[in-house]
Amino acid sequence: MAAEMELEYGQQMPYSLEAEQSVLGAILIDPACFPATLEELRADYFYRPQHQQIYEILTRMFSLSRTMDFITILDEVRREDVFETEEDAKIYLTQLAQIVPSSANVEAYCRIVREKAYVRRLITASREIIEQAQEPGAEADLLLDAAEQKIFDIRQGRSISAFKHIRTAITETYETLQHLSGEDRDQYKGLSTGYPLLDKRITGLNRTDLILIAARPGMGKTSLALNIAENVATKGNRTVAVFSLEMSSEQLAQRLLSSQALVEGQALRTGELNGEDWVRIAMASQVLSKADIYLDDTPGITVGEMKAKLRRLRKLDLVIIDYLQLMSTGRRDGNRVQEVSEITRNLKIMAKELNVPVITLSQLSRGPESRTDHRPMLSDLRESGSIEQDADIVLLLYREDYYAREEAEERNVAQCDVAKNRHGEVGVVKLGWDSRYTRFTNLELSRDEP
Repeated sequence: MAAEMELEYGQQMPYSLEAEQSVLGAILIDPACFPATLEELRADYFYRPQHQQIYEILTRMFSLSRTMDFITILDEVRREDVFETEEDAKIYLTQLAQIVPSSANVEAYCRIVREKAYVRRLITASREIIEQAQEPGAEADLLLDAAEQKIFDIRQGRSISAFKHIRTAITETYETLQHLSGEDRDQYKGLSTGYPLLDKRITGLNRTDLILIAARPGMGKTSLALNIAENVATKGNRTVAVFSLEMSSEQLAQRLLSSQALVEGQALRTGELNGEDWVRIAMASQVLSKADIYLDDTPGITVGEMKAKLRRLRKLDLVIIDYLQLMSTGRRDGNRVQEVSEITRNLKIMAKELNVPVITLSQLSRGPESRTDHRPMLSDLRESGSIEQDADIVLLLYREDYYAREEAEERNVAQCDVAKNRHGEVGVVKLGWDSRYTRFTNLELSRDEP
C-alpha cells in the first residue's frame, strides 16, 4: 500500500538512510548498546527492507542470549540471505561498522529513525482517510472513528498491516515468560480480582481478554463488577474505567462507598447515618478519592464512543461495562441479534487494541426461571450466540437463597460458575454475599465476620 501510494503521489516517503545505518553500525561495533535501541525501535521502523531484516536478526539473537559480535552477526545475515551474495553481506556490514566512530549517540540516531517512521505512517494514514472520505456515501461518524483509530495506532506504535513471522511471536512469548518468572512478575501477570479462588481458576484478569459476567436480575452482577473495580484500583493501584448504561455515576459512587465503608446501602440512600457511619464514610471517601477509578454514565453509548474516551486516559488497566444489552451500534435496521453480535465482536477488538481486560455484564434470558434448580447455563445468554463465542471467559452468577429464602442449604453464598475459560478449567467458585453492603467476599473470610 505504501509503495503504491508513493508512485501515485509521485514522491518518496521520508526516511534517514544515515540514521538507519548509524544505528546498525553502532550495534556492530558495540553490541552492548543494543538493549538501549530496543526501548526506542522495532524492526518495522526501518525503511529499507535489508535494515529491517538485520534488526530482526539482532533482536532474535539478543532474546536467545546468543553471542553478538561482528562475526556472529555476519554469519546470521548470510544464513538469512539478506543480501544476494555472501560477499555483499560482508561488504555492507563492514561499511556500517565504519560509518560511526562510537556508539555514544545511538539513542539520538534511534529517535531520528523512529520519528521518520511515525511521519511515514501519518502520511499513509492521511492519504487513506482522504480516499475514504471521497468515496460516495461515506458517513461522517464512521470516517471520524476510522480516522481516530488510525492516529491512535500510530501513537501506540503499532503497524496494522504487517504480517508477523512465527519466530517473532515465539521471541515475544519467550520474553513474556521471562518477565512472568522474574522478580517483577506482578507487573506482567493478570490483575487480581481480589478473590484468590477466582483468580486461581481464571489466572486473573489478563490483557486483551473479554470477560463476561452474566446472571438474572438481582444476582449481583453490578456488585461483583464494582467490587472487582474497587479491589483492582485500591489494592492493586491500577486505573479502572467503568461505563454504566443503567445507573448514574452518583449511584455507582454510593455503591462503592457502601462496600468500602461497610455502611448499609439503605442508610446511605435515606441519610439515616449515625456518628460511626460518618467516620467510616469519611475514611472510605479518602481511600476511593485516591483510587484511579473513572465513571461514565452515558446512556446508549457505542463501542466507538467508548474507545474515543478511553484513548484520552493516560493510563488504563481495566474496563468495565454495565451492561451489554443497553449498548448501541448506532444502526437502526431493527435486527437486534445482529447488532449484539457486532457489539461483542467490537468489544473483543477493543480489548486487543487497548491491551487491557474488558469486563462486560450481560443479562440472561428467562430460561433459569423455568428450571427447577434455577441454575443459569451458557445457552441462557440473551439475543446472540456470538456473546458466548467472542468472550474469553464467562462467569455465571447464582444464589440459591434468592429463590429459596427459607429452604436454601447455603445462605449468603453465591456460586460463580466459570462456564467458559479459554485459559484453563471450568468449574464453580463459591463467594460470600453480604446484601447489607452489596458486596461479595472471600467465603473463608465472610464466615468469620459478624
